Amino acid sequence: VSNFTQFAPVGPVLVVMLGLGIAERSGLIQTALKLLVLRAPAKFLTFIVVLAGVLSSIAVDSGYVVMIPLAGLIFLAAGRHPLAGTAACFAGVSGGFSANLLIGPVDAILGGISTEAAHLLDPNYEVTAAANYYFIIASTFLIAGLGTWVTERYISPLLGDYKGAETNDLSTVLLPEERKGLWAANLAGLLIVIFVLSGLIPEHGFLRHPETGGVIKSPFMSGLIALIAITAAIMGAVYGWISGRFKSHVDIIESMEKTIALMATYIVLMFFAAQFVNYFSWTHLGLIVAIKGAELLKVSGLSSIPLMLGFILLSSVANLFIGSASAKWAIIAPVFIPMFMLLGIAPEVVQAAYRVGDSSSNIITPLMPYFALVFAFMKRYDEKAGVGTIMTLMLPYSIVFLFGWGLLLSIWLALGIPLGPSGSLFINSP
Repeated sequence: VSNFTQFAPVGPVLVVMLGLGIAERSGLIQTALKLLVLRAPAKFLTFIVVLAGVLSSIAVDSGYVVMIPLAGLIFLAAGRHPLAGTAACFAGVSGGFSANLLIGPVDAILGGISTEAAHLLDPNYEVTAAANYYFIIASTFLIAGLGTWVTERYISPLLGDYKGAETNDLSTVLLPEERKGLWAANLAGLLIVIFVLSGLIPEHGFLRHPETGGVIKSPFMSGLIALIAITAAIMGAVYGWISGRFKSHVDIIESMEKTIALMATYIVLMFFAAQFVNYFSWTHLGLIVAIKGAELLKVSGLSSIPLMLGFILLSSVANLFIGSASAKWAIIAPVFIPMFMLLGIAPEVVQAAYRVGDSSSNIITPLMPYFALVFAFMKRYDEKAGVGTIMTLMLPYSIVFLFGWGLLLSIWLALGIPLGPSGSLFINSP
């Protein structure tokens, strides 16, 4: 029982999902993303669609359920092939799953598993949810740019002009109450930002470390997950009240209940992952494999960059057979994080490499949970579309993302830039 209750990825993820659940079910996230796309100038339409898809990963399923069909309609209204919009948004939502401008559930999940794996060698090591934050911010714009280039260079010319029947069963207009709700939610968010900055900007602010005055290991960093959850909950509740989506406090409670109900699969998965990781630690099997593997890698003489590129490729291939990012990481991390730690490579770097490989092949694996849904959206515009159609459209994105994102990580490591506000690129071998 204690293996599960003390497993790092469980608590933080459930806490942050309570807040994000309110924000999503109030309609706040969907409205914000819709506004972003609807206001996009024609020449930046593709870039904004891919970018909105990447940003949608902060929510549970808004990207797949709202953004992908909306992108098809927006492209159709602009006189372009709707499948190009659908493919571009799918590339952003799924291919850019590990990129974002905000810290979300995936950061807490992977960071928690990485922490447990690092404990096999160093019981005091912690990989926070913000461990890859700088890198995922840069990755957001990289994926948006690469996705735009692939769409304009290959996908749109491949599809040509759309000659099918037009469909318009999804609203592409913001209602007045949605706009009012968005303004009110933004005001609430601004007040929270002001409060947080008032505790961070002063040299001895109440959110800084009480002794060193720094941000690292401060109340701000240790309470980051709670802060994200509270911010999302307040903004979602304000939007829900003003827009009329929430009629009483009962609706807010129900939104949290329904969100946690959707997390049932994750909770079950984490129960078995906790046992797996702890048994690995108890038997020392993971440590033995890590030591032997590290010895072989030392003999090879490879530096950190080619090692991480190889690990990206391994993660990408593994994603074709195991769809869940958290399930794969729970299996891979207890072996590879200690192995690379013995070579002086920090867990944060290994985690970043995993994210690159996993996300890049998301869009071409039929085991991805929303693959069938995307297939259904595409068939609305092409009745002859099949699995081969999706593969043909999405493979160029996957290849370009894999090489481009891998190049970004290589440059990042070569320049020695921190991946996030906490942790480092390299450590002293235990």
